[in-house]
Amino acid sequence: MSMLTPPGMGGKYRITGDKYPRMRRSRGRSRIVLAVVASVVAVGLIGWGTLQLIDVFTGGGDRASAAGATRDCRTKASASSSASPKILPKPGQVTVNVFNATPRSGLAKQTADELKKRGFTIGDVGNATKAYDKKVKGPGLLLGAKGATDAALPVLGTQLSGAELKTDTRAKPAEVDLIIGTAFKQLTTKADADKALAALAKPSPTSATSKKHC
Repeated sequence: MSMLTPPGMGGKYRITGDKYPRMRRSRGRSRIVLAVVASVVAVGLIGWGTLQLIDVFTGGGDRASAAGATRDCRTKASASSSASPKILPKPGQVTVNVFNATPRSGLAKQTADELKKRGFTIGDVGNATKAYDKKVKGPGLLLGAKGATDAALPVLGTQLSGAELKTDTRAKPAEVDLIIGTAFKQLTTKADADKALAALAKPSPTSATSKKHC
């Protein structure tokens, strides 16, 4: 009789061998756990889908988009307003040579005197050279160095509306020529010239900001 056989039992109840019988876990408990987990996941998915439908029908997505667009507009507006103004030379820092390219006498001196009253430094005054004499058809021609393109030339340009700007090889960016043309009548009024000079110093808005509708 095996040592595993309880006392008083024998025959067909006798346990032979030296190993215990293997016990198997119940499969019912595992199935219950899986069913509970699946139910929780399904409830969560249903709740998420319901919230999405509520946002669609109540316009929640539109409100979020509008709020985002408003923040974007404010950001662009603040970026544009923070731009620093241009640093331009003052009229006293610009030396103007005034030349008359028309048959009318006295225009060069009259124009030079008025520019001096407005604060410009006056250089040479007289008749234009043969290269420009009676060949400037517009109100006038402003001639200066390449370095004066964004400085002295536009500053002087505020004093004569419609004048043409042109560069040459001179080395002094603060010295420019005003060649009076055939269509010249008078300088821009001082009030309008001052407004144009103030507007010239202001930074221009970026194209991205100008195209944005808020």
